[in-house]
Amino acid sequence: MSDAPATPSGAPAASAVAKTRATICVDGFNIALAKGSGIATYGRNLLSTIATMGMDGQVLYGPNAKRSANNVLNETALVDADRPGPKLKKFDRFQRTLTSRFGRSAWPITPSGEVVWPTRGGGRPEANCFWASQDLFHLANRSFNAYGKETPVDFDTVGDVKRPDAMHWTATLPLYARGVPNIYTIHDLIPLRLPHTTLDDKATYMALCKAVAARADHIAVVSETTRQDVIRMLGVSEDRVTNTYQAVHLPETLTSRTQSDVAIELEGVFNLGWKDYFFHFGAIEPKKNLGRIVEAYLASGLETPLVIVGGRAWLDEGETALLNQVMKDGGPSAQRIRRYEFMPFSLLISLIRGAKATLFPSLYEGFGLPVLESMALSTAVLTSTGGSLPEVAGDAAISVDPYDVQAMTRGLRALDADEALRDDLVRRGLTQAAKFSVEAYRGRLSAMYGRLGLS
Repeated sequence: MSDAPATPSGAPAASAVAKTRATICVDGFNIALAKGSGIATYGRNLLSTIATMGMDGQVLYGPNAKRSANNVLNETALVDADRPGPKLKKFDRFQRTLTSRFGRSAWPITPSGEVVWPTRGGGRPEANCFWASQDLFHLANRSFNAYGKETPVDFDTVGDVKRPDAMHWTATLPLYARGVPNIYTIHDLIPLRLPHTTLDDKATYMALCKAVAARADHIAVVSETTRQDVIRMLGVSEDRVTNTYQAVHLPETLTSRTQSDVAIELEGVFNLGWKDYFFHFGAIEPKKNLGRIVEAYLASGLETPLVIVGGRAWLDEGETALLNQVMKDGGPSAQRIRRYEFMPFSLLISLIRGAKATLFPSLYEGFGLPVLESMALSTAVLTSTGGSLPEVAGDAAISVDPYDVQAMTRGLRALDADEALRDDLVRRGLTQAAKFSVEAYRGRLSAMYGRLGLS
């Protein structure tokens, strides 16, 4: 591996970065989402890990509100209800998009202790300082789509607020921070690997990935599968890509609840018995393979209920066609399936814990957090051989070809009938989940940051 990673124009060499109490800023593009996302979870876990490493974490937001002289008002803009900002005239919108590529300034916001952050979005991130730049992510994406140029960001320091020593972007965004190393996490290249499963403009997406690959001081990935995809498809040298994997952070307040308490909750809220239903959760999109899950479940003839939690994402029509017909008919099969679009996090954890098995046979994943979460919560898993899922599941799950409905049906029947099999998978799952512990993740992350002089 190279000892001196490349730096963007104007960025200090790694040796010039402070060696103690480094400050890492993480983008808030996904963290700001009201209902969260897999990448939002990744960003929050990243911040928590940064704190345990003795570093200071910061978050960069892009609210639609203008900067205020009042710090509390600036903080409220980060968590305000999702309402549109002031409508711009066509010329003003064009001008802001045009000038975005020349740079945007971010102003600091210190946590006031006065603003109550929404718990459903995950609460206030574990950060010592926030930054904000009006409509940052929206304008950067518009600018890149129109002109193929990334948007640079400058940090306007005020008082004792410290500008970050490095910027860690948690997704492929057309942005970079001036004057500091830029690290980008690439979770997967699914729009290129499975183009039929996304609505991305593939040429624009490839251009963005290439720009990020060229710009990055270093690239983090969450699986060896994605690492090899990045090296092969984006032409990045091996020494510039580090696989940190992921860790799962499950609140002790939820995991320490007794089985009896969770069972009572499941019975009261959902009329479900402990370990008496199958569970699938995740956004409804083609790669999640919900259509084949439903087909396999119905073909199994099992009476054990199937519970589905997931909101509509994109291209969901094919995935829900059979499900919708069955539910519309209202026959016996419909009584076996429960579907919910959204679930509070605490109830989601209870549903995972109480399930006979989690069903997650995706076509392709950059990591596959639901598999890890389920194993860590002592629930058996049926997953697939797609993408990185074999890395996460190891030998601790029933793994099937994601296109083989009959294999899924056989797996469901085995899980339903064989308690000894489920118990064995639970034991193996806990051992496998330990490989992705917070401590292991911290070690991999520390090694990567150390290469940039940030340890």
